[in-house]
Amino acid sequence: MPSNNKNDFEPVYSRRADKKPHYKKGNKKKRRIIGWSVFLVFLLIVGSGLVWGYGAYKSAKKTFTQTYDSTNIQKARNVSSVIQKGKPLSILLLGTDTGALGRHDTGRTDTMIVATINPKKKTIHLTSIARDTQVNVPGDTQQYEKINAAYTIGGPGTAVKTVQNLLDIPIDFYAIINMGGLETMVNAVGGVDVVPPLTFQYGHANVVKGKKTHLNGQQALDYARMRDDDPRGDYGRQARQRQIIKKLVMKGLNVTSLPRYKSILSSLKGNMKTDMTFDDMIAVRAKYGDATHHIKSQTLQGENAMIDGLSYQVVPQTELLRVSNDIRSTLGLSKSKKLQSSQTQTDTDASTTTGTDTTGNQSSYNGY
Repeated sequence: MPSNNKNDFEPVYSRRADKKPHYKKGNKKKRRIIGWSVFLVFLLIVGSGLVWGYGAYKSAKKTFTQTYDSTNIQKARNVSSVIQKGKPLSILLLGTDTGALGRHDTGRTDTMIVATINPKKKTIHLTSIARDTQVNVPGDTQQYEKINAAYTIGGPGTAVKTVQNLLDIPIDFYAIINMGGLETMVNAVGGVDVVPPLTFQYGHANVVKGKKTHLNGQQALDYARMRDDDPRGDYGRQARQRQIIKKLVMKGLNVTSLPRYKSILSSLKGNMKTDMTFDDMIAVRAKYGDATHHIKSQTLQGENAMIDGLSYQVVPQTELLRVSNDIRSTLGLSKSKKLQSSQTQTDTDASTTTGTDTTGNQSSYNGY
């Protein structure tokens, strides 16, 4: 017998001019899922302004089941408890060019962003790490490597451990995105508008500083990829990548058509892997879904150094401590004792300041 209670139904927006919802039978919880696709791609929580329905729910579940890929490492803290209590969450966003431009090797992660989501403050913080940052990679035979090699050496688990050790922070989830798939994803949301910080032409991107420009997928990919002609080098590229991410989130908030939603889902296939399960997505969407009100960005700033004939970014201990404590603050954690201890030792004995010992000690996560 049909129910007379609207709570037993889910809204489906009609094409009528008044845009008032009518109701279709279904599970109310399922409408919280759709729209999550954009969050998983760009590790940002987006609103759920899409058309809901059981078919869309099934499509989302099927797609995200295919994106799951465990790191096979023990989590730094009890993530299930973190989500259940609605505590701030951290996700490592990795971007690789594997498969793009005819490349089919494992690839390095030329994009590394730590995203922290605080549901109570309704904020998202993005911290970029330069690809040439000098680190010790767990399990590697070399004394030090560039951080973008961690994924190549040991997969996402090694990349996660490397970032955890570098900044003395817990990483709750990771997601790796094929940057070649960025083209399809941007097209799926109808392109993005940006105001370029500089004038340049690179590939299909031809932009003028300060002039609002609409970018399709191909243009956005080149816009986010250019580095050599930017006076700020990789740091300038990071800023433009974060710019694209933010714009994608805003476009995701306004996606209201089922065909467009299906295009977003299609763009994920083969282009993303994450250790967030579909059940995790449901739980996180319910707890963190309003955290798009304020998006802030920062960069872990290193210094140029030539070591054994290779160019590195060596991060001063003071900068590591600053960024670590900033991230830990967004996660509701106390200041880093590990990095503070290293800073004290560095201040005491300046002869040990080589920039190569900033990540050698295993982090302790007992306080998480």
